[in-house]
Amino acid sequence: MTEPVVESMAEVRSHLADVIDRARRDETPTIITRRGRQEAVVIDIAEYQRLRQLAESAEEAWLNRLADEAEAEGVEGAVSLEEMAAMLRSHHG
Repeated sequence: MTEPVVESMAEVRSHLADVIDRARRDETPTIITRRGRQEAVVIDIAEYQRLRQLAESAEEAWLNRLADEAEAEGVEGAVSLEEMAAMLRSHHG
């Protein structure tokens, strides 16, 4: 993936097909700004799916590590699934 191009919403709107082609063909993301603030990014769908898979794998590894640590602490330090879910929500929030 090459360095992203930064464009305003108006610029992207005027040539959206080119922005999508650039993401797919050249693997160049486009960061879209609105009122000077970066708000979104256009990336190739395969890259998006790869990033989602990475995030899910990292989350699963984190949960497994948390479960292993809780198991190692024994019953006294055990964490219920509900508590684990709450920890996960707070970790990502």
